[in-house]
Amino acid sequence: MISISRLEIVQTSRIIVVKVGTNVLTTGDGLLKFDRIRKLAEDLSSLMQKGRKVILVSSGAVGAGIGELGLKERPSEHRQLQAIAAVGQTKLMQTYEDALAPYHVLPGQVLLTADDLAHRQQYLNIRNTFSSLLDYKVLPIVNENDTVSVEELHSTFGDNDRLAALVANLYAEPLLILLTDVDGLYTGDPALPESRLIPVVDRWTSNLMEMVAEKRSKRSKGGMSSKLKAAKMVTSSGGSVIIANGDDEDVLKKIVSGQETGTVFFPSRSTLARKRWIGYAVLPKGTLIIDDGAANVLVNKGKSLLPVGVLSVSGKFDKGDIVSIVNTSGREIARGLSNYNLRDVAALCGKKTKDIPAILGYQPYEEIVHRDNIQIVE
Repeated sequence: MISISRLEIVQTSRIIVVKVGTNVLTTGDGLLKFDRIRKLAEDLSSLMQKGRKVILVSSGAVGAGIGELGLKERPSEHRQLQAIAAVGQTKLMQTYEDALAPYHVLPGQVLLTADDLAHRQQYLNIRNTFSSLLDYKVLPIVNENDTVSVEELHSTFGDNDRLAALVANLYAEPLLILLTDVDGLYTGDPALPESRLIPVVDRWTSNLMEMVAEKRSKRSKGGMSSKLKAAKMVTSSGGSVIIANGDDEDVLKKIVSGQETGTVFFPSRSTLARKRWIGYAVLPKGTLIIDDGAANVLVNKGKSLLPVGVLSVSGKFDKGDIVSIVNTSGREIARGLSNYNLRDVAALCGKKTKDIPAILGYQPYEEIVHRDNIQIVE
């Protein structure tokens, strides 16, 4: 059945970011699925030939390296993983280049770390690089720079689902397609007969993460929880997300024709590019716990955060650093650029704005975080 709303997001999205997981691209023993990559190249090339701007975020470097080196499972030591990634990345890109050649499409390799996107100027430079590659009709193929990243290889913070979400959020109103080895988000463990596929998520509810039943392998890092987090990042910034089964070789054709496949997540709000960077590209250096009244005006009325609403502060940050804003239940509701350092915020907690000069001896700002520098993440 054709869904108009699904078709609309495909037709109106300014850019399509396709992320393909390790389990889709490699066999159980870590070898690349060459036929699957060739079909993926065909479908992506078809999209580009129709004038669509497409970016591919590809897992599989470590998995390909495991296969090339004849290993039975993913090692745990940092140096081994880095070496395997170096071997696998070469193999992976050569395979993509060969697969794209019949369609006269050139690949452009972009290797990133989380730190590359954490600095505003680098963030903008990366976006400009992507834009130039797309202008040249090149397919950017993005992967995490596992050969130099250490922490990312051992935590879901650096998985490619989050990387794909950050790449998608470089642009307004993107469509992020996450191809995995399950059909989408289920009401429970997909292996259980009573579990049902959820075709549409039009708003976030508190029980979405509770539905996740992780299906992991020794070759991959992410799971459904990381895909949900990525979906929340993109939809709360004005984009759309589809999680679908990449083992279906026709899945991209189904998606771009508007067919009801996988789980679609619709955008919850539109966000300026600078606020997308504040909300998701940078790890906060501190935490502000605020009272319920302040939380209400931030989320529902778009107001600034004043000293009187801050209950406590922690971390280590200076003026201009990004801080996490948390409600009394311990749930993060926003992130923003602090107008003051940790020491000054601690002195101002719970105080009225008019008292700032007497407490600090000066008053450069009335707000702890101005509304123009706040991104709601709730």
